[in-house]
Amino acid sequence: MRLLLIEDDETLGGGLADFLRAEGHVVDWCRSLAAVDALRGEPFDALLVDWQLPDGSGLQWLSQRRARGDATAALVLTARDRLHERIEGLDSGADDYLVKPFAPEELAARLRAVSRRHAGAATSRRRLGEVEVDLGARAVSRAGARVDLTAREWAVLEALMLRAGRIVPKAELERLVLGFEAELASNALEVHVSALRRKLGATLIETVRGLGYRVTVEA
Repeated sequence: MRLLLIEDDETLGGGLADFLRAEGHVVDWCRSLAAVDALRGEPFDALLVDWQLPDGSGLQWLSQRRARGDATAALVLTARDRLHERIEGLDSGADDYLVKPFAPEELAARLRAVSRRHAGAATSRRRLGEVEVDLGARAVSRAGARVDLTAREWAVLEALMLRAGRIVPKAELERLVLGFEAELASNALEVHVSALRRKLGATLIETVRGLGYRVTVEA
């Protein structure tokens, strides 16, 4: 997933960014709301937002995005742990609320749960013919046999699975999977898609000519 992390604490932010990247995510880390403005219009799978930032309230920023109709999954990260503060966070548009300090592993688990809810799935397991994908365990099998994917191959598959049934434009998929590196390698996405087709079957990912890519999950 492509994640927007808004956290001004250098130690916490750096640690979370490194952990999440090691998990295979693309992470854009901003230390302030001003820095976030440079990413306006960029697509993200989830937002990780610190409540109190040097130049404003992350919670107010999130509330304003919700008012504009932005439904991107969002988790608020904060040291504020009183009941009325947790209620305020959730009522302002957060899908989940995580009190500092927390283990990165818990953040990753909550992120997976929120992503499943946004994808409208009760379970993290999805099936496409003989291919089964477990988004929670980050595991893929074909005809019952485990298939190993690189981090980028997984990122492509995950991005499409979270948007199963709809056409994902090439430019959007590139930004979700590669971030700003998409500008440096014009054929990188095609390379990863080709690798997935070799490993998981030629018909797994449909190319909709002139529009983008699509996968269709079985009901």
